[in-house]
Amino acid sequence: MAAGTRKVNWFAIWVSIGVVVALVLVTWLVIALNNSAVNPDPGTPPTGANIEQETGAILVGDGEDRLDTYIDFMCPICGQFEQVYGPEIEGLVDEGAITLGLHPISILDRYSQGTEYSTRAANAMYCVAEADGDAALPFMRTMFANQPAEGTAGLTDEQLIEIAGSVGVTAIDECVTGGAYSDFVTAMTKKTPIQPGSQGIGTPTVAVNGEVIANSSLPEPGQLATLFE
Repeated sequence: MAAGTRKVNWFAIWVSIGVVVALVLVTWLVIALNNSAVNPDPGTPPTGANIEQETGAILVGDGEDRLDTYIDFMCPICGQFEQVYGPEIEGLVDEGAITLGLHPISILDRYSQGTEYSTRAANAMYCVAEADGDAALPFMRTMFANQPAEGTAGLTDEQLIEIAGSVGVTAIDECVTGGAYSDFVTAMTKKTPIQPGSQGIGTPTVAVNGEVIANSSLPEPGQLATLFE
């Protein structure tokens, strides 16, 4: 070999290339996992003309103005909201004044002794809405009328199916027990808007014609129509 000629260490070069490739793959994996955490796979969305697959809203009525409510079936304040404003909201729907967008979400699974009641209940509502859109609002009302206390195991799947039957929806047993739309519930929950002045997602959350308002700005009972003036 001529003096001064350096022998190329191809092994070291290929090892270096392999390290670079491995680092690129690891970086890609970390980014993918982070994106998955922020934007979880929504799974199979429920079908039905009354269900907005992009927002998760179950639509009731066809009024010009829009009221969206985000609720968790384990949330006691949501139960109070339904007692105070529920009949009035339903009246506005019946009058043709508003379109109501119901968003069953899940932020309180940790308060149901490991049964994931919030997710199961929200999934059941999608099962009902898919089977019969007109039954969605009666189902929600009946669910809050039978709302379990926070910190309990919540209602069983069999009880959820019974409530669905009480509003005329049957043959959804597999949808309920199999958690057909649990992933969709999780994905839609992460899309819940944050109320002005809040640090994170809370329930109930209310939006008027697409604008989220603070619960403290809700009018007195009987004056809900003033939100649309």
